[in-house]
Amino acid sequence: MNTQPTLTKDDGTTGTTGTPDTSDGLKAGLKNRHLSMIAIGGVIGAGLFVGSGSGIAAAGPAILLSYALVGAMVVFVMRMLGEMAAARPSSGSFSAYADQALGRWAGFSIGWLYWFFWVVVLAVEATAGAVILEGWVPAVPQWAWALIVMVVLTATNLASVSSYGEFEFWFAGIKVVAIGAFVVVGLLAVFGVLPGSDNPGAGFAHLTDAGGFLPMGAGAILTGVLMVVFSFMGSEIVTLAAGESEDPQRAVTKATNSVIWRIGVFYLGSIFVVLTLLPWNDKSIVEKGSYVAALDSIGIPHAGQVMNVIVLTAVLSCLNSGLYTASRMAFSLGRRGDAPKAFARTNARGVPRAAILGSVVFGFVAVFFNYKWPDTVFAFLLNSSGAVALFVWLVICVTQLRMRGIILRESPEKLVVRMWLFPYLTWATIGMIVFVLGYMIYDGGSAREQVVLSLLVAALVVAVAVVRERIGKSSAKL
Repeated sequence: MNTQPTLTKDDGTTGTTGTPDTSDGLKAGLKNRHLSMIAIGGVIGAGLFVGSGSGIAAAGPAILLSYALVGAMVVFVMRMLGEMAAARPSSGSFSAYADQALGRWAGFSIGWLYWFFWVVVLAVEATAGAVILEGWVPAVPQWAWALIVMVVLTATNLASVSSYGEFEFWFAGIKVVAIGAFVVVGLLAVFGVLPGSDNPGAGFAHLTDAGGFLPMGAGAILTGVLMVVFSFMGSEIVTLAAGESEDPQRAVTKATNSVIWRIGVFYLGSIFVVLTLLPWNDKSIVEKGSYVAALDSIGIPHAGQVMNVIVLTAVLSCLNSGLYTASRMAFSLGRRGDAPKAFARTNARGVPRAAILGSVVFGFVAVFFNYKWPDTVFAFLLNSSGAVALFVWLVICVTQLRMRGIILRESPEKLVVRMWLFPYLTWATIGMIVFVLGYMIYDGGSAREQVVLSLLVAALVVAVAVVRERIGKSSAKL
């Protein structure tokens, strides 16, 4: 059994005020509506709005199959993670489970890699938000907007977990309403029943009228997979947040059961609408972005600005959740003795202040690198964290293979969420993830660079973990 550092609050007290503590010193400040919206919004990143046009251009209508394949993979991974999280809610989620099932080295490695991924995302999203805001208010320079956004969301996370939950509730709510309205309005235009629409209402004809459903060949489906896989990262955030909810088991169960329709509606549904409103090879899809091009085809006025508001909301949501996720992973690592002990302390409001500030400092440094050396230092950070999403999913699968037996032995009554067709579907998912990683290396270009650099960073972190573990064992013998 792992020894963990004693939890102490920043003010030196051990009493509780207000909302009751969770088992690890955090406050159960997230309400059911917060968790529900975090679960829904977690699968809708800015990448869906910004990057989908490139995927459509590369694969044509077959990009739907790419989204379906990756979506199925994410559904299976979330089911496995839901099984473990419902039985053992933890702020460290899969990192804590890997620690228990595979060893300290595994929990240490995947925890720090995941933290690294999200602090790099902070810089990417802060810059993306700053670009939009500078376009609206040019008098304020881009770096200042990035600083303002980071400071505001840091303050939100430092205030309390309920502040994070409330911000995320509204950010995610705007995204959900926007995509839901887009799907409904778009389908009406597809069938020619939307009043005042400029779209000819061609039905499903655009799916095959420009070279067929597979205009670039079957291989383009796999190319599409590489382009869309990273837009799904974030689905697992709800399992970290569940540890700070009033009823973690219920929250995880509900989120896990709803992941199928969330991916179906928000990803497959919205991309399907784009592909039926316009031919896949319409130049405006790449030039303006898939959603703006689709809105323009309907005749929605100021489509570009409307989408900028929605993308900014998605960016702020991603920033907010990224900071929360990175800090809670740092907190969990601190509790297990794998990060500075200060990260494991919470203040009187149950907020891991040091973990939040530590994460945001690295985020600020990454933002600086993005402005100072965007094509060298920051490009390395970006590429070396690029394949971490797939590493995380792979570790979740391998961990679940071991955790099922542990849960059955120690607390079988808590196995309320079960992975389907265990262990066969778990092994099949592992095979899918390994295949995608292998294809990224085979495909070459930026995909190969991301895998190779991510593997190098992962190898370095694992080496540090193994050395730490051996030193710890040697010290224990003395």
